[in-house]
Amino acid sequence: MIAQPDNLPDDQIEVWQQAVEHFERGYRMQAQGDIAAAIREYKLSIRFYPTAEAYTFLGWAYAHLELYDEAIAACKLAIETDPTFGNPYNDIGAYLIELERAEEAIAWLERALTAPRYEARVFAFFNLGRAYEQLGDLRQALEYYQAAVQNYPDYRPAIDAMQRLLGKMN
Repeated sequence: MIAQPDNLPDDQIEVWQQAVEHFERGYRMQAQGDIAAAIREYKLSIRFYPTAEAYTFLGWAYAHLELYDEAIAACKLAIETDPTFGNPYNDIGAYLIELERAEEAIAWLERALTAPRYEARVFAFFNLGRAYEQLGDLRQALEYYQAAVQNYPDYRPAIDAMQRLLGKMN
């Protein structure tokens, strides 16, 4: 899940490997629903070798506990660590939507769409739809839901949101 950095000095390889082990353990703990253990493991990973991935997943764990301010802070550290990694931009946008701060979320989500290291653009399109829907701009929301479906035709949340919104608009 975490790619080894280019030109990692030999004396850092073992430290980096320990960071990856803690990250993977945190991911497993989070998948099993043990969020407190996941947070501990992500923090240990960061202590060994800070990565954008570990900060982002730490934020995701905080968000599971509805600790959105902590989640946003962790994602901002992810961006400081690697500004090319798109996930934390999307995640900040999603957390701001949960806090009913959709207007603020839009800029973060747009940055996710242009991030060089972001495979899951469908989530940014979907979250932009959510943001515009929260703001009452249903046409713009529909455009982003449609973009999400165009990028990932099987993404059920976007399909459902698009159908619900079309029903609301008719």
